[in-house]
Amino acid sequence: MEYIPRIVDEQLAEYLQGTRAVSIEGPRAVGKTATASRVAKSKVRLDDPATAAILGADRAGYLRSLDPPALIDEWQLDPPVWDTVRRLVDDEPRPGRFILTGSADLGDARLHPGAARFLRLRMRPLSFAERQLDEPTVSLAALWDGERDIGGHTPVTLRDYAEEIVASGFPAVRTEPASLRLDVIADYLEYAIAHDVPELGGLHRQPAAVRAWLRPYAAATSSTASLTSIAGAASREQLPSKATIAAFRDVLARLWLLDELPAWSPAGTRLTQVMQSPKHHLADPAFAASLLGTDADGLVLASGSGDVDAGLRKLRDGPMFGALFESLVTLSLRVYATALRLEVRHLRTHRGDREIDLILQGRDGRIIAVEVKLAPTADDRDVRHLHWLQGRLGDQLIDRIVVSTGTTAYRRRDGVAVVPLALLGP
Repeated sequence: MEYIPRIVDEQLAEYLQGTRAVSIEGPRAVGKTATASRVAKSKVRLDDPATAAILGADRAGYLRSLDPPALIDEWQLDPPVWDTVRRLVDDEPRPGRFILTGSADLGDARLHPGAARFLRLRMRPLSFAERQLDEPTVSLAALWDGERDIGGHTPVTLRDYAEEIVASGFPAVRTEPASLRLDVIADYLEYAIAHDVPELGGLHRQPAAVRAWLRPYAAATSSTASLTSIAGAASREQLPSKATIAAFRDVLARLWLLDELPAWSPAGTRLTQVMQSPKHHLADPAFAASLLGTDADGLVLASGSGDVDAGLRKLRDGPMFGALFESLVTLSLRVYATALRLEVRHLRTHRGDREIDLILQGRDGRIIAVEVKLAPTADDRDVRHLHWLQGRLGDQLIDRIVVSTGTTAYRRRDGVAVVPLALLGP
């Protein structure tokens, strides 16, 4: 399979130049091994029985003999590897010695945190820009640096966005025929539920309950619905206990299958009374589509027209399409923001009368606010919360963006940037 360039490639190279070991974290098959293999000089696969036998005999000696950077793939299959690597880089503190890839956060307090030795690099499914449907004309990095001039036109249609939601951002899934992709994703999720969840979380007798809980969780995509209400939708007979709900959420997050968006804590601002509940997202919007049993035709009618307004009139399930499109935008902006060292959060007041879909904040406190609209343009109602936030934050808010499904990037007279997702890149 041909390698798809990833935005984290450059960040991985930077990390290897400055730190002793890098841990790449993300869901199984997201592309961690392919990315790490491009820079690794040697490789150890811990799912290979022969390698496991060698490690069992002399773990430190074997790892010490590897040419750096040495890739240790799926290290969580042999947890003592983590502390062995930590000791090795303590003994010989040269940068770029090891790359560890893992598909699960073991959450094991016995593992040393690796402070000052490891840097963690989160790898998510392909962002929209990485899928190469079009060449972005608006750079998030440029907007962060104060760029005001934006423009560009894209042929990407509403139908294209629907197809990308179900196509998945997992590279291997995208190589499958379009008609089989949701089946592949369904098998992926079933394997995780039947094998990975019991192994990691000890939920050996509850795969059916986890499966049932995931479906209403998918239906709550891009919302702040309470976990209790999600669990209630999952079980009509008996509501799971809070401890059980917490266990489901914990193990799925540790497998990187959930990717919740934390709430923004606006310290040092005029904002008060904001919610701290996260927004619900699965690792890939295609996971939600699969769990809900919908494909592109279930979101929007097939159309050969590039007329976005006509496309909006052909929506089959506007609310769900809107939620999944927001999830695709959230995934993409998190990938772009990671390269810029920006935190991504959401904002919602307790009364629910004010909401900002995405808050991008830098270490210097500056902020870009983003609203997501399943529409080709942005009217005054679409930007009212952005204006409200500008009034509260002043110069701390350096730009306001509406990410749309339109064909043209432009700025409104009030300064709000309206950018189709296809034209927004890192």
